[in-house]
Amino acid sequence: MRNTAKLTTAVLAAGALTFGLTACGSGSSSGSHDYSGPLVVAASPTPHAEILNFVKEHLAKKAGLDLEVKEFTDYITPNTATEDGSVDANYFQNQPYLDDFNSKHGTHVVPVVTVHLEPLGLYSHKVKKADALKSGATVAVPNDAVNEARALKLLAANGLITLKAGAGNEATAQDIAKNPKNLKFKEVEAAQTPRSLDDVDAAVVNGNYAISAGLKPAKDALVLESAKNNPYGNFLAVKKGDEKDPRVKKLAKLLVSPEVKKFIEDKYQGSVIPSF
Repeated sequence: MRNTAKLTTAVLAAGALTFGLTACGSGSSSGSHDYSGPLVVAASPTPHAEILNFVKEHLAKKAGLDLEVKEFTDYITPNTATEDGSVDANYFQNQPYLDDFNSKHGTHVVPVVTVHLEPLGLYSHKVKKADALKSGATVAVPNDAVNEARALKLLAANGLITLKAGAGNEATAQDIAKNPKNLKFKEVEAAQTPRSLDDVDAAVVNGNYAISAGLKPAKDALVLESAKNNPYGNFLAVKKGDEKDPRVKKLAKLLVSPEVKKFIEDKYQGSVIPSF
């Protein structure tokens, strides 16, 4: 995609050292806050890298920002690379996910500015409406703690299940109080949920993976997450202490500019929603 480097999960498993990103990162892992050179941002391909590339191609030069975008296809490496200084920032996640990640991995990544929301949706190749799911139907859900809970909340909000009182951001199938359709749940990696649609009756898919798979959330989802009072906005994030990086400040300002808002609205037609 344009000048970005597409990294597969297999390559990512080899770690940032093999890719050699450290030389162009912030170096925060060594304690030296070198804010010279390009700002290297890790991002999911869609829509995050697309939004960043719009900024790079249309806004960055005028703002005096040298921006480099690195695409990652998983939800782990962008944070670990930000923590160890292999990249300067990342753009792919929401607050509940980051809170859970920092807690479990001992990282110190913090949000800078919220840019957009990708509504989570329920999709199916077998039924046209959610209430048409048969008794005993299998529903694929993301297997990471936050997105699985988010998926279950979506199903609960649309009357397919009822969650126990107090079920929070780490809810699992064990927290289901009522399951009138006796739905069965298959946990899969978030990136694989669109591919699971041929093997299950329905799947809850994150917005970025839905778009990458050619789905149109605003049109194709059987049920779609509401944007009202939604805590799952996606933001630019850095390692704690790097919020003061002047390059980060420039990018943060550009990401919430009228030009980016128009780009998001025109390109994604309600499948991605500006949060500013």
